[in-house]
Amino acid sequence: MQSTELKQFVLDKIDDLKAKNITVLDVANQSTITETMVICTGTSKTHVRAISEHVVVEAKGANVPPLGVEGRDSSEWVLVDLGDVILHVMQEDTREYYQLEKLWTEQDA
Repeated sequence: MQSTELKQFVLDKIDDLKAKNITVLDVANQSTITETMVICTGTSKTHVRAISEHVVVEAKGANVPPLGVEGRDSSEWVLVDLGDVILHVMQEDTREYYQLEKLWTEQDA
């Protein structure tokens, strides 16, 4: 699956489970590990876990198994590494605290 297709695949899957506040960051010029970061918010630990698990299951079904998944146990912040796309599913408080968007966009300034 091409990078653009993979990004759209992830966006479709997180939309399936009603992820909130979806942000897509092109980090290809800033990172050697990925091209795109997708950040979204889940409304609870259960919602965060459900969104991330849905992406993992669907990716495996599409022959794009994740390279890694971190944070399942606490479900405050779950990272799903799909290579060209890294998905961050976070609870609102965690997302506000870490402010990943700000971290990546400030490098552009």
